[in-house]
Amino acid sequence: MLDLILKVRETILSGGEIAYEEALTLTEASPEEIPYLAAVANEVRRKFAGSRVESCALSNIKSGGCSEDCKFCAQSAHYKTDSPVYPQIGVEEIVAQAKAAEAMGATEFCLVSSGWGVTSDKEFQTVLEAVRRISTETGLFADCSLGFMTDGQMKALKDAGLYRNNHNLEASRDYFGKVCTTHPYQNRVNHVRMAADAGVHPCSGGILGMGESPKDRVDLAFELKRLHVDCVPVNVLNPRRGTPLGEVGPIPPMEIIKTVAIYRLILPKSTLKIAGGREVNLRDLQAMAMQAGANGLILGNYLTTMGRSPEQDIQMLKDLGFEVTSPVGISSERA
Repeated sequence: MLDLILKVRETILSGGEIAYEEALTLTEASPEEIPYLAAVANEVRRKFAGSRVESCALSNIKSGGCSEDCKFCAQSAHYKTDSPVYPQIGVEEIVAQAKAAEAMGATEFCLVSSGWGVTSDKEFQTVLEAVRRISTETGLFADCSLGFMTDGQMKALKDAGLYRNNHNLEASRDYFGKVCTTHPYQNRVNHVRMAADAGVHPCSGGILGMGESPKDRVDLAFELKRLHVDCVPVNVLNPRRGTPLGEVGPIPPMEIIKTVAIYRLILPKSTLKIAGGREVNLRDLQAMAMQAGANGLILGNYLTTMGRSPEQDIQMLKDLGFEVTSPVGISSERA
């Protein structure tokens, strides 16, 4: 295993790519071998992104009542949970949240709306105006996660200053049917491609710990690689009572760190962002995950769950020698 880790290191640092079978073999790394794997992944991160790290804050601008049956989601109308349900908030509140996020150390701000998509013109105009104002009144990069959008909506948001669009694949192609049955996997793949075609940087990742195999995790990473995804959020299931996955047990923290390291080796130039569920699942090993190749972090609270204080996260990043900055590996100009 150590010989393979060193072989992959040499390949990637010299400009090559890890082979699928090599990545699959790395999932068998033992707890004693994971620190070596993490160190190599971190070396790859330093080569392609230096010490820069992104910090992104989220705004849940519309919550609950989603028509889709994603088995992990507390906002699905198919399940009875204690998740908040409320209509879309207004422009002033969104912009105020963005300015507060910037003050706490965020470099990006993502507007997240539950549901299939923003089908109301009034709601879409609110999002459009919020993106315009965030882009002009703050130093933040404006992102959004609005479900399925039309090509026209994507281009309008791009013109308004949108930098990234998040649309997670969530799982591998083979496993997705066990996670969601109300729409096909290909719809998500097509949406990621549409964002890129519109000139918006695509952001897409998944959730670890939903019962998938290590092979499924590798398959997801290679799918994201094929799509040339700019930013990859790595979420870890934080089970929500009332959902079909509400009683699923956690995966070990070292398994998460191993996966983060393998993702860095598969996606050497993408932003790898530790996202939802990190506090619950990684606990005291969050810093180790950042030293396993990650170069991004969701700052503050999540959509329906609390995170830890932004001050703690910013201090952790500083202690690790990171420089919190605008999106890494790309021009700092809003594309």
